[in-house]
Amino acid sequence: MGGVVADRLPRSRVMVWSNVGCAVAEGLAAVLLWSGAARVWHLVLMAGICGAAAAFFIPAAGGIVKEVVPPQARHAANALLKIAQNLVKVGGPALGGVLVAAFGSAWAIGWDAVTFAASAALFARIDLKPGPVQVKSGFVADLRDGWTDFRSCRWLWVMVVQGALVVPVWLVGYQLLGPVYGAQFLGGAALWGLVVSGFTGGLVAGASVALMWRPRMVGRVVCAGTDSLALPLAAMAANVPVAVLVAATAVAGAGLAVSMTVWSGLVQERIPADRLSRALSYATLGQLVPVPIGYLLAGPVSRAVGVRATLAGGAVVIVCAAVVPLLVRQVRTLAMAAGQLAHESASMGTAGVSARAAR
Repeated sequence: MGGVVADRLPRSRVMVWSNVGCAVAEGLAAVLLWSGAARVWHLVLMAGICGAAAAFFIPAAGGIVKEVVPPQARHAANALLKIAQNLVKVGGPALGGVLVAAFGSAWAIGWDAVTFAASAALFARIDLKPGPVQVKSGFVADLRDGWTDFRSCRWLWVMVVQGALVVPVWLVGYQLLGPVYGAQFLGGAALWGLVVSGFTGGLVAGASVALMWRPRMVGRVVCAGTDSLALPLAAMAANVPVAVLVAATAVAGAGLAVSMTVWSGLVQERIPADRLSRALSYATLGQLVPVPIGYLLAGPVSRAVGVRATLAGGAVVIVCAAVVPLLVRQVRTLAMAAGQLAHESASMGTAGVSARAAR
């Protein structure tokens, strides 16, 4: 539904109200925590509201890049967005920990509410005229048309199926069983923290590489980046030294950042602007639906066969999911338009000449 709304209304307005909803929810939660009246169900409700808001924000944010950034600068814009997001992923948890330790949970969540309000104010400054929206018979018809478009793009739904396999396996292996592995085989949180730092550092490095590198064969690059996610799981399964594990997670982070950046550019190029948010929402839904099932199965499976065996199985699943789509010709030959790459290269060259002339 978030994709339909983002395709019908000005996307900046959807982003504003999504952030307003999160600001109100977290602000109320902070007040309840300050007063001592907070209960678990209050926090569950807050998380649910923020999750629902994200379901509207994500397709709107993914579609708005195509509206505000000219084609020749879109790849760089996607890379810069990933760099900023990954830097926050590195520094955000550390800052959150400091705020909780120094001021308490209520102040930390209150600060989070302030940041959502500030984001809403910034997004309100994006002035976009609403584009022509073709409405056939209402909301349900738009939802159905979005599904038809998604299903007709074979390359898109094949890669979403890939994500539906990889995302839950990666989240279970790295985020859920990873800390368990750290406690059992690394001796605690300190060394596991190094592993996490390797991954986040790889995310930043990969996004920086993507800023300078514009591969044409996107399908192959995305599958290779997906394949790199098997490295940390395989390294944990083999119980390699910590330094090797950190290097493996850094490579995985870099591969993921590069693949996500070039994939964003391809989807923005291939999907029409008035249908882009619906395509993104269906893609996100397809990747997220299996995640709760993965979390539910992780406990029983790891107890039955062991943590390392479960991680090894996850690595095999990721490798297979990364390789099999390349058997589909539409995925194997998936590429950015040659004209688009030439336009970007020419623009970059012109910018470089102008900069040298200015100096």
